[in-house]
Amino acid sequence: MQTFKDLYKKIQNATAGGEPRRDLFDDFDQSQLNCLFQPEIHPVFWSLEACLVKASEAGKNITKDVRACIESLHSKKKLAYALIAPAFIGQFSEEVTPGMLRNVFKQMGFDGMVEIAVFADILTLKEALEFDKNINTENDYQLTSCCCPMWIAMIRKIYSELMPHVPATVSPMIAAGRTVKILQPDALTVFIGPCVAKKAEAKEPDLQGAIDHVLTFQETQELFALLNVDLTLFAANEKENSSRAGRIYARVGGVSEAVKNTVERLNPDRKIAIKTRQADGVVNCKAMINELVSGRISANFFEGMGCIGGCVGGPKSIINKDEARDQVNAYGEKALYPTPIDNPYVIELLHRLGFDTPESLIEDNQFFTRKF
Repeated sequence: MQTFKDLYKKIQNATAGGEPRRDLFDDFDQSQLNCLFQPEIHPVFWSLEACLVKASEAGKNITKDVRACIESLHSKKKLAYALIAPAFIGQFSEEVTPGMLRNVFKQMGFDGMVEIAVFADILTLKEALEFDKNINTENDYQLTSCCCPMWIAMIRKIYSELMPHVPATVSPMIAAGRTVKILQPDALTVFIGPCVAKKAEAKEPDLQGAIDHVLTFQETQELFALLNVDLTLFAANEKENSSRAGRIYARVGGVSEAVKNTVERLNPDRKIAIKTRQADGVVNCKAMINELVSGRISANFFEGMGCIGGCVGGPKSIINKDEARDQVNAYGEKALYPTPIDNPYVIELLHRLGFDTPESLIEDNQFFTRKF
C-alpha cells in the first residue's frame, strides 16, 4: 500500500524530471512539531486580573468572550494554545510577523501558537484524495468549503438534497482544536479569526469540545490594547510549516485553487480533470447552487464563502478585504511548499497522528471528520 511518504518522493522525483533528488526530509526541522508534541510551559507574564481592574477603572469595554478568555488563561492548569486563522497576516500591521505574534501569545500565557493553515493543508489533502476517488464521470461533483460555517449551514438548510456531495470534513478550526485536545488532554484552545459565525460553529453539537473560546481579530486587538502590547517589540520566532495551499484558504478561490493544485499534483493524468467554480457572499452562493441544480454549470468542484472576498472579508477583520487579500497572497507566495503533499511538515504530522496512507486519512472518523 502506497504511503504519503512514497507519494511525496514520487512527486518530488517527477518534479526533478524523473532524476533522483535529495530527500527534503533530511532538511526538515522536526523540532517544529514540538509545539504540539513536546510543548514548553509558559507562565502568564502579565497580571491579567490587574489589567481587568485597570480596564474597569478606565471605563474600557471588554466583551464577554475576551473576559472569559482572560480568566481561562489566568486560571489555566494545563496547556493553552492560540489557533490563528489564515487571514491573520497583516491584520495587526504589516510589520507584525507570525513569529512576533507567537512570542506575544507566549507572554500572555499560551504555550503555543498554531497556524490553522497547517490544518487547512491536511484538509486540502483529504478533499483532494476524496475528489480523486469519487469524481469518476462528467456528472459527478463535489461541494466544499469546509472552512465556512455559513456556506455549510446554507446547504444543510436550503439545499439538503445536495448534502451527499459535501465531504464529511470538519473545518480547519475544528481539526486543529480536536488534534490539540487528543494530543494534550484538557488543554485550553482559543481560535482567533475574522469570523463571528465561528463562535456558533464551535458550539454545534457534533463539534463542541474542540474549541474553548473564539476571539475575533478585533477582540484580540482589544486584548493587546488592554495589555498595552507593542507587538513589533517582540523578537520573531518564525516557523515554516504550512504550504501555499493552506495559506490562501483565507480569500475567495483559495480553497478550490488549493484542492485543484493538489489533485493535479497527486494524479496529473486524471481522465476527468478538476474544474472549479467559486462564489462569495450569500446571494452569489445561492445563485451558483441554483445554476448547478438547473444544470447550467459544467464545473465539478464548487467552493462557497459566506463573506464577500472570503474570510478576509469577515465582519471582524481589522483591515479592508482587498488589503487583506493581498497580504494573504504574498504570504502564500513566501511558502516553501506549493501543496500539502510537497510539505514534509504535514506528512510527518500525519504520520505522528497515525495517518500514513491516503486510505487511512479518507477513512478517519476521529480527527478530521464530522457526521452531518
